[in-house]
Amino acid sequence: MSASSGRGDSEQAPEVITSKDNRWLKQFRAALGGSSAAEEAGALTGVEGARAVETALRSGAEVAAVLVSESGTTHLEKLREWMPETARVLRTTDRLFTQAAGTETPQGIAALVKPLVATLDDLLRGTPLVLLMAGVQDPGNVGALVRTAEALGATGAAACAAGGIGTANPFGPKALRASAGAALRLPILRGVATPILLAQLRVAGVRVYAASPDAPGALAPWEADWRGPSALLVGNEGAGLPPELVRSADAAVRIPQAAGAAGMDSLNAAVAGSILLYEAARQRRRGADTEANAASGT
Repeated sequence: MSASSGRGDSEQAPEVITSKDNRWLKQFRAALGGSSAAEEAGALTGVEGARAVETALRSGAEVAAVLVSESGTTHLEKLREWMPETARVLRTTDRLFTQAAGTETPQGIAALVKPLVATLDDLLRGTPLVLLMAGVQDPGNVGALVRTAEALGATGAAACAAGGIGTANPFGPKALRASAGAALRLPILRGVATPILLAQLRVAGVRVYAASPDAPGALAPWEADWRGPSALLVGNEGAGLPPELVRSADAAVRIPQAAGAAGMDSLNAAVAGSILLYEAARQRRRGADTEANAASGT
């Protein structure tokens, strides 16, 4: 069947898929299942569920295809206004959709999306606040960090490797679900080596704070000055940041814990990163309010 060529075509009856060997169904199965081959290809990621598909359609990212099951067809009418002219609209049986879905209780709608490609300049707009994830392996942590970063006003994020440990793909199904679609809106840079990125940030005048609770002289969150161009470097859940990356940062930051919690493991990477991002947002909001009051003479 030919691809849809315009909004008028997308409003016609969806193309029907009846075979599990259909190439589109195979792409959905690979993307929604988070196969390494699909991630390495890097072209398309899968999103599933009515709200996730709506987020993808409204994000500005390229949507290659939307797949609905027989029972999920009702979702299409609610999404028509955001459906791009070039998106392929496909329908299959409930059984075949369930086989392709990445969740246990699918809602009957999914999409193949090509995430926006971010550059360093995208991350540095305005007064930068950048989240740097170096070796954060758990997709849930990556998604939670990206979601928090967007909510607290970060200008972008980067997914890098550290000590030979890579960061989970922010556009993989699990991370994307954990980010509630934020990864499709917040500029995210991938594929740049951490030392190179830190050097580029230094040249751009961005102060880098490394989350490292055991680093000598580490600052409490409120002791760091987040009001200017800043970046937060968060490391691996178990190993943390390699010492050389901590030394290359402008300062290390730690989160003081209650005396009775001294023997417990350090905070979860997503929790720690979220606390530090909140402090950055708090300082920036307070600074903005002070400037506004000064300008109004109050």
